[in-house]
Amino acid sequence: MTKKVIVITGASSGIGEATAKLLAAQGNQLVLGARREARLQEIVRDIEAADGEATYMVTDVTDLASVKKLAQQAIDTYGRIDVWLNNAGLMPQSVLAEGKVEDWERMIDVNEKGVLYGINAALGIMREQKSGHFINTSSIAGHIVGPGSAVYSATKQAVLAISEGLRQEEAQAGSNIRVTVVSPGAFATELTNSITDEAVKKGTEQFYDQFAISPDRVAESIAFAINAPEDTAINEIIIRPSKQVM
Repeated sequence: MTKKVIVITGASSGIGEATAKLLAAQGNQLVLGARREARLQEIVRDIEAADGEATYMVTDVTDLASVKKLAQQAIDTYGRIDVWLNNAGLMPQSVLAEGKVEDWERMIDVNEKGVLYGINAALGIMREQKSGHFINTSSIAGHIVGPGSAVYSATKQAVLAISEGLRQEEAQAGSNIRVTVVSPGAFATELTNSITDEAVKKGTEQFYDQFAISPDRVAESIAFAINAPEDTAINEIIIRPSKQVM
């Protein structure tokens, strides 16, 4: 298995943290981005204590300059970027009648523009290398819309569209850049903490308490896509707990 340089945004907890630790254990070099420096430092220490390699940079995915600095950190430290995982996300769900415009704007900035900024920061580097792999975290909500999820689902549908457009463009260009979009269902992460509508938060937390399983399962799926042969692109992974119906 070839050692790869892998950048992960939203790396301070949940799917990002689980994926970073698994991929580091497989011998890859990790570059971690998130807003919480103390958590990033702790994760890097854990990886290094297990004889892995990792560095970090405090990153705000809503700021293109910040995301580009994360890409430069990867180049300065390891000399290349093989995989970029756009994983940062928020889920402040609410019904539209509540008019939570600030929540809508935060979701668009993080979930949608954050993915675009990650692509912008790494695509030129990958094209120069003539290889690379983008992995974008969508959600089962990108496939299923329910009351309270309209804007969140819209941002996650946007991730699906962006990923498919990127896949087609890079296949057409012959750039050897692969694209994978991962759509998780209920997994035990901090995602519900961002919900500001108390009624929606209570119902969502009850749902997660009933169905959510370890984010390690998503990390394993991401590793599977990364470790597929170079001539193979795992384009989409929909992954739910086996007990989850919707």
